Formats: sequence, structure tokens, C-alpha cells
Amino acid sequence: MSDLVLTRRWHTVAEVAEMLGYGETKVRMAILSGDLKSVKDGKLRRILPEWVDEYVALKVAESEADR
Repeated sequence: MSDLVLTRRWHTVAEVAEMLGYGETKVRMAILSGDLKSVKDGKLRRILPEWVDEYVALKVAESEADR
């Protein structure tokens, strides 16, 4: 038996929505606004894990700036 653990290299819009506690529409709007980077893979959008981290950092920075 192998101890190999596979880590996803990128995520779907639905997976990112689940991670962030958002609906898919909100994630798609973040992509359209340019706040969340993505790449087109056929008919689907894919999002790298570091892009999710960048989006979260952006939202935190915006929140702190509003204080």
C-alpha cells in the first residue's frame, strides 16, 4: 500500500466557493471583476491555490483599510 498523497494543483469554481463559504455566483463575480485570478480550461475556469490566498489577502487588506 502506498502512502502517496495527491494535492490538487488547481481548483474549480465550485471548490473555491466551498472553501470561501461563498456561492458560485460570488466567485464568478470576483473572477469577472479581476479580484480573483483564473484560467480557462476548455469550458471551465480553474483557480490555483495561491490565487485563492491572494484573493483572501486582498479582502483582508480592504477590510483593514475601511477601519
